[in-house]
Amino acid sequence: MKVLITGATGFIGKHLIDRLFNDGHEIFITLLPHENNPFDITETTGFVLDGDYMQNLKTFMSENTIDGIIHLASFVQSGDHKSEEVPRLIDTNVKFSVLILESAVYAKVKWFINTGTYWQHYNNKDYSPVNLYAATKQAFMDIARFYWETEKINFCTIKLFDTYGPNDTRPKIFNLWDGIARSGETLDMSSGEQLIDISHVDDIISAFELLAKHLQNQHPDVKNGDVFAVKANKRYTLKQLATIYEVASNTKLNINWGARQYRDREVMIPWIDGVIVPGWKPKFDIEAGIKIFLGIQ
Repeated sequence: MKVLITGATGFIGKHLIDRLFNDGHEIFITLLPHENNPFDITETTGFVLDGDYMQNLKTFMSENTIDGIIHLASFVQSGDHKSEEVPRLIDTNVKFSVLILESAVYAKVKWFINTGTYWQHYNNKDYSPVNLYAATKQAFMDIARFYWETEKINFCTIKLFDTYGPNDTRPKIFNLWDGIARSGETLDMSSGEQLIDISHVDDIISAFELLAKHLQNQHPDVKNGDVFAVKANKRYTLKQLATIYEVASNTKLNINWGARQYRDREVMIPWIDGVIVPGWKPKFDIEAGIKIFLGIQ
């Protein structure tokens, strides 16, 4: 397949490109003007999103006969947004997303995989955004509905929960815990009763690759507009997860439980209604995944 990936330089994007390239697919990526292509020149062909790029992007997709797009690019805001962040949230998560989709339709790209978030489902509602970031992700899906309902492109979404894995530089929970385990510092946290659904990045990229193959091959169990989720085998409270981490890493975490209040619209029970990609199942249990993350095995 010829696959264009947005957000290629992010945590999931880098892992996905390595997998797709090793599996024999031809990879194309979008880059911001200030970004350098971090991949080997044989792995990817880059398109720089510079200036008024839309017509050039249409031409790029057409000339390279792109089969499908995996849209990972996003501006993530995990808590309450700041007013100055609103333009970037809209520009990246809505405007840019629509321009990519419109260009794909123009270039007769067969399929488009969007990335959503479980934060679109506060209190497990069909739609209730945890924050403005989640609202912008829903806004793009609502706009995309026009494209797939009019059969201009085959469009599906994979919604993600929490993620972890090797070479992760994001300030995520395992990185925070690794930091205090090494330093001996104390970390203030909430009471830790919220359930956490967390998946290893290798499981996540397997779901994306499998869905891409299903769309390419017109799998009968994948319908236009379908929404899937990448879910862990089991969910744990944050406190339970800390205990599992301590056992797997053979360290003691100095956590001051209850020192911080839960955030507004804290997700205590993650979205439960998501269905998985047909034929996909997670391979990593959390204990083994943590050891791999830490380089223990």
